[in-house]
Amino acid sequence: MDNKLATITNLFEGKEIRSIWDSEKEDYYFSVVDVIAALTDANIPRNYWSDLKRKLIDEGSEVHEKIVQLKLKAKDGKMRETDTLDTKGIFRLFETFYTREKIEISSFLCYNLSRFKGDDPNEWK
Repeated sequence: MDNKLATITNLFEGKEIRSIWDSEKEDYYFSVVDVIAALTDANIPRNYWSDLKRKLIDEGSEVHEKIVQLKLKAKDGKMRETDTLDTKGIFRLFETFYTREKIEISSFLCYNLSRFKGDDPNEWK
């Protein structure tokens, strides 16, 4: 891709996960709310993320410090500032979940990133 940031939409078990590829950093930034929606049964994933973010701050987690707000296309078609995390940040966020979906979505994201970058996801750790 020629653009510094290229928006990519992926589907995980029928749920949209918006992401942006940063060609300078060679990494994806994923919408945190979309990942939360895919990992939880939350009725309002945005509120779930707000509560979780507050909890992570109180616990001294570094995840909230890694949040980057980027403009992604919202359901209404407008570009809106959205909390995003890079690949490593998303995997740190996964540590707060204890679900079967955590493993499945981890594999899904690794596959998509390795397909785009052409390298071995086992070397990212």
